[in-house]
Amino acid sequence: MTRQEAEAILKKTFSIDRFYNRQWEAIQKILNGERVLLIEKTGFGKSLCYQFPATIFKGTTVIFSPLIALMRDQVKALSNLGISARCINSEQTNENNTQIITEAKEGKIKILYIAPERQENSEWIEATRQMNLSMVVVDEAHCVSVWGHDFRPAFRRIINLVKLLPKGLPVLATTATATKRVEQDIAEQIGGNITVLRGNLMRENFQLYVIKVNSEDEKIIWLAQNINNLEGTGILYTGTRVDTEIYSKWLEYLKISAIGYNAGLDAESRIAIENGLMNNKWKCVISTNALGMGIDKPDIRFIIHTQIPQSPVHYYQEIGRAGRDGKPSVIILFYNPEDRDLPEAFIEGGRPAIAKYEKIIAAVKSELLGERDLMKRTNLKQTQVRVIKADLREQGIIREVMIGKSKKIEYVTNAPALNTKSFEELRNVKKADLESMIGYIETKESRMKYLCDFLGDSSNLSSDHTFNNCDNTGLKKLTVAVTIEWSQKLQDFRENYFPELEVESKGSNIATGVASSYYGVSNVGKTIHRCKYENGGDYPDFLLRLALKAFRNKFGQEKFDLIVYVPPTKSGDLVKNFAVKISEVLNIPISHNLVKQRQTQEQKIFENSYLKADNVKDAFTYKNPMEVIDKNILLIDDIFDSGATAKEIGKCLTKLEANKIVPLVIARTVGGDLVQ
Repeated sequence: MTRQEAEAILKKTFSIDRFYNRQWEAIQKILNGERVLLIEKTGFGKSLCYQFPATIFKGTTVIFSPLIALMRDQVKALSNLGISARCINSEQTNENNTQIITEAKEGKIKILYIAPERQENSEWIEATRQMNLSMVVVDEAHCVSVWGHDFRPAFRRIINLVKLLPKGLPVLATTATATKRVEQDIAEQIGGNITVLRGNLMRENFQLYVIKVNSEDEKIIWLAQNINNLEGTGILYTGTRVDTEIYSKWLEYLKISAIGYNAGLDAESRIAIENGLMNNKWKCVISTNALGMGIDKPDIRFIIHTQIPQSPVHYYQEIGRAGRDGKPSVIILFYNPEDRDLPEAFIEGGRPAIAKYEKIIAAVKSELLGERDLMKRTNLKQTQVRVIKADLREQGIIREVMIGKSKKIEYVTNAPALNTKSFEELRNVKKADLESMIGYIETKESRMKYLCDFLGDSSNLSSDHTFNNCDNTGLKKLTVAVTIEWSQKLQDFRENYFPELEVESKGSNIATGVASSYYGVSNVGKTIHRCKYENGGDYPDFLLRLALKAFRNKFGQEKFDLIVYVPPTKSGDLVKNFAVKISEVLNIPISHNLVKQRQTQEQKIFENSYLKADNVKDAFTYKNPMEVIDKNILLIDDIFDSGATAKEIGKCLTKLEANKIVPLVIARTVGGDLVQ
């Protein structure tokens, strides 16, 4: 097929006049049955490089993508063009996914998007043997490489499929961000004399700024003062789920239209926010990095990071979502030296310490264990267990077996010793990448050139290229001006913003409660720590006033019959004395009859929710059950973490026929929310 013939089809099918030269170069090779790794910036049009050939081929093109939002958007767009496209993902019912697989086997689907995790699904594995595959596409291919900025073990199993494909069946891997090392790793894994096509990642339309600050307050205040002055709509990236809530509530408090987004939201809410972003419903969406990839919005006018990403690759990926229409877009990164603590925590969590690998090996050596039992035996978080499982499976140390309907982990007899060299090397590379991110902040040269150099694309820029699109090369520096007025507004906000405690559980009458603050906000956490662990005496009156304010804000004139409090593990009478004061102010009777019938440990020593729940299971009893029958009960505690303690007490009081149990605490921790 000549380019002229192809562009005639392109015009008829996609209403696009012509290909970019690099697009046509990739498409030619695909039509010839070759394997291609295409590295091009966001907005280049990489999807056309597989969608066009897919319409030419007779069979089905399978596209592995981790981005459910992209699947939805592209299936909708292709369907509108009359191209039979479907997607399979976890947000759809099993029945729906099975029906789509059946249609694919019958040759009724031209383009099929699927999440990489489906490679573990036996129904899908069997279906691939019965499909007439014409091409396999690995989107976001950096996820294949452990050196990539978003490695996902499930992508490794795509490579297993690729290796089984017959010679001459085209394979396309695409990504917007790959260092030379990642490029080489992807190319080696896909194999088959793969051709690497790397474009120029320079984004001339970006206006890049770094704002150095001394506190989180300065970031919050600068945004309040300036975000409405930025053109158009944009995305504000934060480091944690809790931050998405705090920043969105702050902007709402100031009557600036904003909404929070993170991976913890249900699918319906995520879709609604994604649609609202597309329609410019808010000035900005505040999100973890869960939002953006796969969102095909050309006119995002600004992207702001309140937290430094782990590497320049992460940063380029995230800012690449702005200005895809080529028009000027503002890119801002806040930086406080303390900000590096969070990416360091993510790096440590991404590849757990060697001792944690050894814990897993020791546990499965003695017996077959499912994932939940493994977490209980090792006191490790689910994400850590899954990363370790993937690594140990790859090294041939463990394997997964089906026992009845349950998946168990089995130790492989005479397995090789754990090879830790690659883990240490990867950890060191990621730490070096973080230092390079700090280098971006501290550089006195062009920030765009710094990113291009890091990504290995400096060869695409001529030596006499003039950079003038950052605060080091012609743009005015941005600074923060904190005034008494704005400090007071922030203080007022914090005294009127109270995190909810979602504790509802099946078979319990416990209801959503409220905390007076997050633990790390202002001086609340420091005060609790001083009283609890440094013999600082009873909780001071300012915490009492804040808790009462939270109670009145959340529950207003709602009637409560009784106050009970969580019996202590180590803090003596702190919570009891605090509850007595609340009882006196609210004029609600207090009971001292909720007690422990066995010893528990501090919840903070447990890493996962299963062990936290086990720690308090059946630990509480009530000395006078008659007094809680049909009562609305206010449950007082100082710190809310996983919610396991409140839920267990809720079950206990529900069995005694309490009508409603509502927790009121001083502070909610953010530890469980260090996720995206």
